[in-house]
Amino acid sequence: MDTKFDRAVEDLGNAVHLEHVNLRVPDQQLATLFYVTGLGLTRDPYLNTGTTNMWINVGRSQFHLPTGKPQLLRGHVGIVVPDRQALLRGLAMARSGLRGTRFEFREQNEYVEAVSPWGNRVRCYAPQARFGRVRLGIAYVEFDVPAGTAEGIARFYRDIIETPAETGEGGTVTRVAVGPDQELIFRETDRALEPFDGHHVQIYLADFSGPYRRLLERSLISQEDDQHQYRFIDIVDPESGKTLYSLEHEVRSLRHPMYARPLVNRNPRQTPQGYLPGHDEMAWAEATQ
Repeated sequence: MDTKFDRAVEDLGNAVHLEHVNLRVPDQQLATLFYVTGLGLTRDPYLNTGTTNMWINVGRSQFHLPTGKPQLLRGHVGIVVPDRQALLRGLAMARSGLRGTRFEFREQNEYVEAVSPWGNRVRCYAPQARFGRVRLGIAYVEFDVPAGTAEGIARFYRDIIETPAETGEGGTVTRVAVGPDQELIFRETDRALEPFDGHHVQIYLADFSGPYRRLLERSLISQEDDQHQYRFIDIVDPESGKTLYSLEHEVRSLRHPMYARPLVNRNPRQTPQGYLPGHDEMAWAEATQ
């Protein structure tokens, strides 16, 4: 029977969710001003509620911000936020408390770029078709990578991790699918890159053991965390074995106890002056049709 549906567009690949981006910060108070007051995001009310670590909810994903020497992501994080004007008000409110740091924000036609007190860049987009039904979430993480590495990086994710990866823009940009409407983007640059400082991203894999075996065969497993989790750092070209880029990946199975854990997201438009009962929480996605 003929069908009008393109079933291939529903294929996801082995990576099913980009759950968090981990960046150390030296000051939890300044981090609160930037991520909560400024960006309008929500501190996880259940886990790491002390003064040495903070998890910040972004829809179904998070920023993890343990205390330590600041880490700088070589690129930027792209997030979806539901209300551009509320975002701008929050960033303006945070400005005085973040004076003397690297904090700034700039309006562009497509996004607002906010810079954390330690130089990490976050691009904030309004909900749009390219992000699916997501109204609040981490849509992508983009990394600057050395010239000539994009195609080898794509081969690594296709062959080792078994998730879709496509190279475009003249072979200089690789996009890796790591969840519904979520990507890791690797963009070539001629600029000198800072040394890798240990920041990481965390992904869930449906086939957890297959990539593990292929990474282990190449001596790429950097840490054995527990039954549900392992880590690797080096991205290599499967054809040559050459190391192309360093980025720690925290890899979890779908049996991990925290997989699909519901996250609380507040509505940043709520204020004591204009409080609306029943509007405290923000839905991370539009309702399905």
